Amino acid sequence: MSSIQQYPFSALVGTEELKLALVLNAVHPPIGGVLVRGEKGTAKSTAVRGLAALLPEVEVVPGCRFACDPAAPEPDCPDGPHTAGGPGEPRPARLVELPVGASEDRLAGALDLERALTEGRRAFEPGLLAGAHRGLLYVDEVNLLGDHLVDLLLDAAAMGTNHVEREGVSVRHPARFQLVGTMNPEEGELRPQLLDRFGLTVEVRAPREQAARAEVVRRRLAYEADPAAFAERWADADAEVAARIRAARKLVGQVTLGDGALRAIVAACTAFEVDGLRADLVTAKAATALAAWDARTDVTVADVRTAALLALPHRRRRGPFEQPGLDADRLDDALNESMNESPGESLGESLDGQGSSDDEPEPGPELEPPDGDGPGGSGGSPPPPPPPPEPPPGSGSGSGSGSGSESGQADAVAGPEAGPGGPTVLPAGATFDPVRLELAGTGTGALQAPGRRSPARGSHGAHVADRVPPGRVGGRLGDLALPATLRAAAPNQLARGRTAGGRVVVRGQDLREKVREGREGNLVLFVVDASGSMAARRRMSAVKGAVLSLLLDAYQRRDRVGLISFQGEGAALALPPTASVDLAARLLAELPTGGRTPLAAGLTRAAEVLAAERVRDPVRRPLLVLVTDGRVTGPRGAPRGAALDGAVAAAAGLAARGVPAVLVDTEDGPVRLGLGGRVAAALGAPWLRLEDLAAGSLAGLVRRLTTRGGRAA
Repeated sequence: MSSIQQYPFSALVGTEELKLALVLNAVHPPIGGVLVRGEKGTAKSTAVRGLAALLPEVEVVPGCRFACDPAAPEPDCPDGPHTAGGPGEPRPARLVELPVGASEDRLAGALDLERALTEGRRAFEPGLLAGAHRGLLYVDEVNLLGDHLVDLLLDAAAMGTNHVEREGVSVRHPARFQLVGTMNPEEGELRPQLLDRFGLTVEVRAPREQAARAEVVRRRLAYEADPAAFAERWADADAEVAARIRAARKLVGQVTLGDGALRAIVAACTAFEVDGLRADLVTAKAATALAAWDARTDVTVADVRTAALLALPHRRRRGPFEQPGLDADRLDDALNESMNESPGESLGESLDGQGSSDDEPEPGPELEPPDGDGPGGSGGSPPPPPPPPEPPPGSGSGSGSGSGSESGQADAVAGPEAGPGGPTVLPAGATFDPVRLELAGTGTGALQAPGRRSPARGSHGAHVADRVPPGRVGGRLGDLALPATLRAAAPNQLARGRTAGGRVVVRGQDLREKVREGREGNLVLFVVDASGSMAARRRMSAVKGAVLSLLLDAYQRRDRVGLISFQGEGAALALPPTASVDLAARLLAELPTGGRTPLAAGLTRAAEVLAAERVRDPVRRPLLVLVTDGRVTGPRGAPRGAALDGAVAAAAGLAARGVPAVLVDTEDGPVRLGLGGRVAAALGAPWLRLEDLAAGSLAGLVRRLTTRGGRAA
């Protein structure tokens, strides 16, 4: 038990939907856990830790490190064999926290090095997955978790077991846990495979009502002044929730899911075009748990509706930059239609009047104490995202998608204008699968900046070599390469006095560590020409579609992205480097076009941004993507050609700093001046036409051309 007094679960204000999702998982763990999305400072972690204190105790086999149930012990338990029906001992359900920077060995377990080197035995040291069995595995900032850890979590969540094969150890042990993750969407999204493993999802926002916010502050200050007294004040309310969880857990097996309720679940999942059948199963389990939580044995349509609002938002089919969420009216229509198909069957109260577009849906039963102390919740389903702009047919050179007449295209891309002669906002054209832009060489950001773009050394990835730890003697040992260590020690055993059957004698100079190569995410800085020369409708729409395609690629490869636009008299940092690629996509869609072409200002601003980022995040390597037609214009009255000379000089300055770059030339038409070639040569960058972005892998080309410019043909 922690010596720090935990903030009471019942004392939380304005988080009723979050508390309900956590409680439903406690009642029926097969639901599969909760993903909590929300802005900073919304008590996400506090709620998770508060619930852990209310979970029922579990019976475990005495001395078993893997929390085997004495009534049905695991036959493959490494601490077994255990006798079924043997003695057990109660133990609080564990909340195991997985740090974002943990190693694979810490999560999955590994060889017990101390026993291996001192006793000559191959023994297994359990990891966090073993500790979380029959409890909660909590990951704060789960969207920042490295891919190597995500892969392990996916395997364990899918199989319910953890299988370790390394350094001569072969172990399989149970790993069934509730996965609870919290995240701030502004810092990036989750991989779809991991997102689908969360049973329920909740969007948390701070209360907007003044009374609720004041109550939050009042309670928090009271807790900080005297945590023990504050916890005592809420002890009865927490005890009531804990007792209700225990009663519901016993009742859940008796709840009946009738055919009408099942039809309602299927209708809801079909209406939102969810992939696979996991959504149907999770919704059914959540609705069953909700009925048990209300001490009922029949599932009603209201249970199905509440369960769907928790189980479907992150599973509905949507674009990569759309936010999760459900249209409550659409859900009600689907449920009412399913009820009309079976008019003779009662499913509880009607949905008439629920979930109107003007009212947020009720998240479920109130969890505040019965005396009414504190305001109610402000949760509910987030509003549905606006539909993405309809791509114009045939827009985007070389996009390979879309067709239609020129007149239809012109009508589709017409956008709102700021006024006569002012900037024009044009929609994005069709997206496509872009070429893979990969940095040359091997970086060092596989641990601090994990991703999927460029090769990098780190603590995870493929084992490619062994080495003496840098700085030995006294250097820090990383990932021990046991076979290489024993090979180094073997020739010296006789000289060190080892006898037959004795322990292996290992010295510091024998130690070897693994050299691993994985992938890193990069900082992709887009510098986009938004000048008047780009304002031709077809071209700028195609440019936005191409940049959106590259943004989608950056999202999938876990890059940070930034966006600089240049037009008129200068350049502006539209988006400072961030992991929120969807924010970059929204800003790009709203980017106006018009005015002069100050390319030199855009490149100078890029140099400033990259210099600042190098200080802030020195491990993450940058990639500059310059999108322009090369038709540079300078200030009025400046000599002809001076603007292009200034842009070339700015590009040469970036090249001198070693900034890898790619120039995407958007010039089109029967007569092409090829001015982008001079800028590309000064950058030492590949020179691509817009249509080349959809023309196959570019990885080798980028490596060849990072020190000199040339046409990518």
